[in-house]
Amino acid sequence: MTASTPSTDDQEINLEDFETKHRSSPWINRFVFTLSILLAVAHIYINTIATLPELWVSAFHFAGFGALCALLIPASPKWQQSKLALLCDSLIVLALAGMVLYIIFFEDALYARGVTFDTADWIVSSAAVLLSLELIRRTSGWFIPVLILIALSYVVVWGQWLGGMFTFPGLSMETLLYRSFFSTDGMFGSISRISWSFVFMFILFGAFLVKSGAGDFIIDLSRALASKMIGGPGFVAVLGSGLMGSVSGSSVANTVSTGVITIPLMRRAGFPARFAAGIEAAASTGGQLMPPVMGAGAFIMASYTQVSYVTIIGAAAIPALLYFLSVGFFVRVEAKRSKVIATEDDSNIVVSQVLKEGWHHILPLGVLVTLLVQGFTPTYAAGLSIIAVILASFLSKKHKMGPVAILDAMAQGAKNMSTTAVLLIGIGLVVNVISTTGVGNTFSLLITDWAGGSLFFTIVLVAIASLILGMGLPVTASYIVLGTLSAPALFNLISESQLVDMIASGTLPETAHAIFMLVDPGVMSALAQGMPIDQAQALVAQVPNDFKGMLMDQALGAEHVAMILVTAHMIIFWLSQDSNVTPPVCLTAFAAAAIAKTPPMLTGMTAWKLAKGLYIVPLLMAYTQLIGGDAETLMRLCFFGVFGLYALVAAMEGYLEDKLSIPFRVLALAAAVLMLWPNLDIWLQAIGLGVFLVLFILGNRSYRAAA
Repeated sequence: MTASTPSTDDQEINLEDFETKHRSSPWINRFVFTLSILLAVAHIYINTIATLPELWVSAFHFAGFGALCALLIPASPKWQQSKLALLCDSLIVLALAGMVLYIIFFEDALYARGVTFDTADWIVSSAAVLLSLELIRRTSGWFIPVLILIALSYVVVWGQWLGGMFTFPGLSMETLLYRSFFSTDGMFGSISRISWSFVFMFILFGAFLVKSGAGDFIIDLSRALASKMIGGPGFVAVLGSGLMGSVSGSSVANTVSTGVITIPLMRRAGFPARFAAGIEAAASTGGQLMPPVMGAGAFIMASYTQVSYVTIIGAAAIPALLYFLSVGFFVRVEAKRSKVIATEDDSNIVVSQVLKEGWHHILPLGVLVTLLVQGFTPTYAAGLSIIAVILASFLSKKHKMGPVAILDAMAQGAKNMSTTAVLLIGIGLVVNVISTTGVGNTFSLLITDWAGGSLFFTIVLVAIASLILGMGLPVTASYIVLGTLSAPALFNLISESQLVDMIASGTLPETAHAIFMLVDPGVMSALAQGMPIDQAQALVAQVPNDFKGMLMDQALGAEHVAMILVTAHMIIFWLSQDSNVTPPVCLTAFAAAAIAKTPPMLTGMTAWKLAKGLYIVPLLMAYTQLIGGDAETLMRLCFFGVFGLYALVAAMEGYLEDKLSIPFRVLALAAAVLMLWPNLDIWLQAIGLGVFLVLFILGNRSYRAAA
């Protein structure tokens, strides 16, 4: 670590400014430290060796991390030093432990009674749900508990009062509590399983990487690679945040850990303070889009789509790179405009020196990727990669991980997991309501109806919904709720859009023709020759819903249909990130503003502008084969996509190597549209590229002449 790089302790102190305030006393710290280590060891054992019932494991997972939250976070910040509040929270810890024991020892008795509750069942299940709400309120605020209460009351109270599509006859409170607590559908369902397996193991892996000094290595490597470029400090922020995000998966932690270095560097180089903060916020938001961790999104997506984790992160890689390039283009444009041509980095870091001192940090990531590609489960791969981190650390002069460092990393990983664990378990209650009542399918039909069957307007509606939900929900929770509600609608529209294109172009496989004989035998000859788009759309609309799934598999292929489902979820996951950089609630931008000492709301607006890739790239996913396409298709999309994004940035900023006049700005926008518009002939895209290159060359000459 160089002299100018803030220490890990400094970064943690800065991060605490944006987190919930914790209790702190010598004995609480010791107890929490010990409990955290025990939880980490238990979860490693569960994920590698043990064969325990999932219900027991999920209950233990909730109780353990719920206990950490109860001890660390009082019911009110005013009660941090209150002994009475601590006593009450200690009773909560005991209640959580009792809940686990009750499930282990009395679950069979419930089934022996024919799933009829007795008094103890009522008390324990009700207390578990209420404790979940309270712990989430402490860690994430009121929004999620209120959302859960609305969902639960819909099932037993007011759903039957509604008319129309959303009416629900209702369930008894006993049935609701059974499904919420004793079954594997509610608190301890699939979301909980993802939490105690994939999410925990990768968060623990990230904690070990940070403890081994990988964070310092990533920042130093970014500075060595990018600091001497035009607008170097800005590119350090983009590159460093992308690499750090592949480890941490947390946008706020990403902003603080890299921003304490990059924001002062950018300001010193001549970037405006608000732009510097906005770049760091936009780049750090991309950390949740960058494989392999993706802020737990990849694991949840794999569970929802039943597509392998390796396939998910492979599909996510190219869109993530396009996003970071789009942010980088803003950096270059602003660097030229602000005359930030070259900067001197006082650390004098060179790539060879950084790699010589820290090359061993790459080994654990190599082990992780190799194991995943070879077909090992993500939890097993993460476990072996943690061992690889420890072994690789002994190749370092400064960060050898002895017993103390290993225990510290385990404790830090467990503490990092605590708020995520209680949140995901609570969100399981909402997911259970959505699946039980069928409101997800109803909502999807409603979105399709509101959008008039338009894929574009459906994406717009999902983006608006994600922004509203993101004001109160963390990104992962927002994705879970939106994915459950709107992924079916997006999937159907994207599938039908591609099917219509095949029919219009006359490329529909022969195997899919038979279904259309049931619809309109007269179109069989036209299917081989192609037809106008509107006629193809009308033909697809006539296919009964019961046959559409079969038609999609025959026309597109089961593997491609699976990738369309991944595309739908990836679009929702991307749109769920916008609350990080969009006012009025944009915690990532606020964290960057605190470092840059700029107005938070104005910084949020700047970050929102710089993060436009969050909207452009999902549109490319929806209308092209950016996910699931063959190598030739992906090369073409990436080639024209990169230049198209650059042209779009130039049009937005009115600057490309030099200031653009209004006519040239319009030309830049036209070039961007030609290169980014889906399914255009390649010669039209080539014209757009030619226009962009001419503007670039003219701007470069003008800039040099004025220098």
